[in-house]
Amino acid sequence: MAEAYIIDAVRTPRGVGKPGKGALSHLHPQHLAATVLKAIKDRNGIDTSTVDDIIWSTSSQNGKQGGDLGRMAALAAGYDISASGTTLDRFCGGGITSVNLAAATIMSGMEDCVIAGGTEMMSYTASFAAEQANAGIPPRLMGSGNEALDVLHPQSHQGVCGDAIASMEGISREALDALALVSQERAARAIREGRFDHSLITVYNEDGTVALDHEEFPRPETTAEGLAALKPSFAQLADFDIGGTTFRKQINRRYPDLKIEHFHHAGNSSGVVDGAAAILIASPKYAEKHGLKPRGRIVAYANQGDCPTLMLNAPVPAAKKVLEKAGLKVEDIDVWEINEAFSVVAEKFIRDLDLDRTKVNINGGAMALGHPIGATGSILIGTALDELERSGGRYGLVTMCAAGGMAPAIIIERI
Repeated sequence: MAEAYIIDAVRTPRGVGKPGKGALSHLHPQHLAATVLKAIKDRNGIDTSTVDDIIWSTSSQNGKQGGDLGRMAALAAGYDISASGTTLDRFCGGGITSVNLAAATIMSGMEDCVIAGGTEMMSYTASFAAEQANAGIPPRLMGSGNEALDVLHPQSHQGVCGDAIASMEGISREALDALALVSQERAARAIREGRFDHSLITVYNEDGTVALDHEEFPRPETTAEGLAALKPSFAQLADFDIGGTTFRKQINRRYPDLKIEHFHHAGNSSGVVDGAAAILIASPKYAEKHGLKPRGRIVAYANQGDCPTLMLNAPVPAAKKVLEKAGLKVEDIDVWEINEAFSVVAEKFIRDLDLDRTKVNINGGAMALGHPIGATGSILIGTALDELERSGGRYGLVTMCAAGGMAPAIIIERI
C-alpha cells in the first residue's frame, strides 16, 4: 500500500460568523474556498493539470454553499479543467473525512495528488436559515422525516446534548469554564508567538483590499469571573416546542432517569465563524517527481458511530479505534486535537483517555478560535502538523464529534 504524504496545509483566519458583522461575511463561500485552493497551488508551484481530484467538505450544502463547492471553487481558483472535484457532508466531521478519503485514494494507488479541505460560511447559513423561517419553512431536525428512525434513536440539539452529557458524567460548570479559560489563554499565546503564521493566509476582497489577515473571534480578555457570570444558553431551548415534543423529552425518551442541568453558554461552547482550509496530499512518487518535500504522512484513520441521541460521545471510541489501527498507544501521541464543539466534549475526552492536558489542544480550540463546521477538521490537521514541527513531536491525533453521533479520526506523523 502506498504512503499518503501531507505536502502542505493552509487556512484562512476565522471571521466572526454574523451577517454584516464578521470580516468575511460579505464574501461568497466559493471565494473563500478558492482563496485556500489558490494559496496551496501557488505556495507549492503545482501544475493543477496533475491534480487528480479535490475532495471538499461543506456541511450546509444549500444556497450559495450548494452546487459542489469543491469543483466550482477550483475553477474559480484558476485550476486546470482536468482537476476534478467533489463535495461531501459529515456534519462537523467533514473536514477530517475529506482528508481521510483523499488519503485512501492515494494509498490505494488509484490517485497520486489530491487536495482535501473544507469551507463553512456560518454567517451565510445563519441568514439562509432566517430566510427559510421567514418563508414559513420549518427547520429540519436531525433525523426528522423518518419517523421509525426517530422512535428508535430520538434526536436532540447539540447544546442540549452537551448539557445532558455533563449532567450524566457529573462534570461541573466550574470544570467546563476552567477548560474554556485555558482555551482562550492558549489561543492568545499561540497568536502572540506566531504559532499559526505558517498556515494562515490573508483573505482579500474582490477589489484586492484585505478582508481579514488575523483571527477575529478570540477574546483574550476572558476571565474566570466573566465566564461564571454568563447565563446557560440551552435551558429555554431544551423545552422549546418542536412539533409536540421538546429536545429534553427527546433525550429523556432514551434516558428517562437523566435530570438535565444546564452548564454551557457562549463562553464554553464553540464560536460561530467563517473559514476555509486546504491540505495537499500526494504519493511518494508524485512528490519525488515534482520536487515536493513532504511535511508529514497519514498513519491511520477511522470512523466511529455512537448514540445519536447524545450525539457528542463518539470521539473517545474513535480515538481508541484509530490508535489500534496504527498500532500505537495513548502515550505515543505528542499532539492531540479534539474539537471543542462544547467544553464537555474535550473535558470528557481528556478524562476518559486519561490524557496529559499539556498535550491536548495546545494552541487553544474552538471555544476561543471558532468552529467553521465543514472546514474545522482540515484546520485542526494543519494545526496539529504545525505544532508537531514547532515542538519536535512525532505523532498527532485529530478527532471531533459530528451530528448524528459520529466521529472521524486521523493520526499523522511528522516527517
